[in-house]
Amino acid sequence: MSLQLSVAARNARLDAVESAIGVDAVLKIFEGSLPANCAAADDGTVLTTLALPTDYLAAAAGGSKAKSGTWQDASADATGTAQYFRLYASDGVTCHLQGTVTATGGGGDMTVQNTSFAATQQFTITGFTLTDANA
Repeated sequence: MSLQLSVAARNARLDAVESAIGVDAVLKIFEGSLPANCAAADDGTVLTTLALPTDYLAAAAGGSKAKSGTWQDASADATGTAQYFRLYASDGVTCHLQGTVTATGGGGDMTVQNTSFAATQQFTITGFTLTDANA
């Protein structure tokens, strides 16, 4: 048997994710190994920390929810290779979501212009979409 949800139910779950994280979300991109889950400690070097726009995700439609607004940092914090991200509540400590980072077209959960970060370099997140399962 295969569990299936309506598009409306999938959209509601996705919108609830953004509500749980809150409007003042903090994004950190790391060099290191992706932790086993959000409850595990951060691993590696924080390459950048940025406050996302207040409405950082578009309303869910068709069972997916994409980044909204410009996700950009004028100055990376450290030099290294971006390997994973974590999305936190406004406290910058409570992790709610994590995934891989690759260059645009690389198939990661989040994509950036270039995964090689240099301290003080400007960078832009080019793609991020959440897709709900059970279609």
